[in-house]
Amino acid sequence: MNTKTRLAVGVCALGLLLAQGGSIWAQGEEAAGDAAAESAALWTTDVAVDTLWVLVAAFLVFFMNAGFGCVEAGFCRAKSAVNILGKNFVVFGISSLAFFFFGWTIMFSDGGAANQYMGTTGWMLQGADNSPATDAYQGVYSSIAWAGIPLYAKFFFQLVFAGTAATIVSGCVAERIHYKSYMVFTVFLVALSYPITGHWIWGGGWLQELGMWDFAGSTVVHCVGGWAGLAGILLLGPRIGKYRDGKPRAIPGHSMALAFLGGMILWLGWFGFNPGSTMGISGEGAKVVAHLVVTTNMACASGLLVATLLAWGMLGKPDFSMTINGALAGLVAITAPCAFVSATSAVIIGAVAGALVVLSVLCFDRLQIDDPVGALSVHLTNGIWGTLSVGLFAQMSAPGGIDREGLFYGGGFTLLGYQLVGVLAVGAFTLVGSLIAWTVIKAAVGLRVDSDAERRGLDLSEMGMEAYAPDMVD
Repeated sequence: MNTKTRLAVGVCALGLLLAQGGSIWAQGEEAAGDAAAESAALWTTDVAVDTLWVLVAAFLVFFMNAGFGCVEAGFCRAKSAVNILGKNFVVFGISSLAFFFFGWTIMFSDGGAANQYMGTTGWMLQGADNSPATDAYQGVYSSIAWAGIPLYAKFFFQLVFAGTAATIVSGCVAERIHYKSYMVFTVFLVALSYPITGHWIWGGGWLQELGMWDFAGSTVVHCVGGWAGLAGILLLGPRIGKYRDGKPRAIPGHSMALAFLGGMILWLGWFGFNPGSTMGISGEGAKVVAHLVVTTNMACASGLLVATLLAWGMLGKPDFSMTINGALAGLVAITAPCAFVSATSAVIIGAVAGALVVLSVLCFDRLQIDDPVGALSVHLTNGIWGTLSVGLFAQMSAPGGIDREGLFYGGGFTLLGYQLVGVLAVGAFTLVGSLIAWTVIKAAVGLRVDSDAERRGLDLSEMGMEAYAPDMVD
């Protein structure tokens, strides 16, 4: 082959190579375009609207930290106000990290049929696409109803719920616990205890498979916070001077203005807590959200009025603290059944909650269980009541998609039995686990401040500052 022939062959080969490269490039561009188009197709208007709704609802629940802080600080003495506000501020930072590194995976990743007790895959949101409803993250979190929203939106919404459970504990142990001890316990609760029982009910676990229903968290959030707080109270004991000669002594809160503001913030926040749990508002979701707004509000209204009237009759005065806690009791009680019951049933559920919160506060006082802000009566007592009320008032005609009727609508005792099993299982696990955790913390770093520090107030002894510092004059 002479030089000219070799040159001609080389030119032809180069042409073929360039042509093949162009074809491959074109195919690559076409594939990339198809992938982009497929990704863009996921982001429909409905997905965008649903995502926005979930995030706005999550922001409302996040702001409930301010509500809890104001209620707790207002119901307690001024000398511990900074300590209480500090706990309600720092708790969300701790919860964010604990839930990201551990809690989310344990609660919502797919444990599989052989493991209905905790999730074990997809740590720190890894291995899952953040696009709406893709197979990638449904493979990791296959047990969850995603409603088409991105993974990160779901994560943040559930994070604010986890933080709420930890915040409940703050009120139970107020005015006598070391700041550091509460912080350590928050890690335990949000990283391990809360996610395990949450997986049982919301993450495809055994209680969900059994047939227990808890739409927005009467048990998952409120009972868990209440049981954990009760364990802390039992190990801490009452505040100095709370009981004299076996009889409870009133220790008034220092600011009903703060308590009022906190109560209103929480009432508002609950319109994110319950309606936001739909995970969407587009299409038929709008009807469900509207239903939840009404049931939530009606239970709150009847709860606060019944609590006011009952406290007025029993105590001789319309105790405003009972009014606030009555509203919160109604909200806690309707949290589990809000999607499964009618507005009329919501009024009844809230009314019972309002009566229960007053009677529960008086009962805990007689048992010398010192709960400074009434958190046990609001969250534990009425978390239990709200969960059981599903088994009494649930209707398949309600928009929540429940699969059987409650006792009062001809469904028999089956659903009520499932609800009771859930209450008992979560209660036993959380109470025992929390007692162990509090005991370990007590041995490791201490639990209760000394008597001198408690008398001076936790603001000076623990925080080194006062909420209402006197003016300094040179």
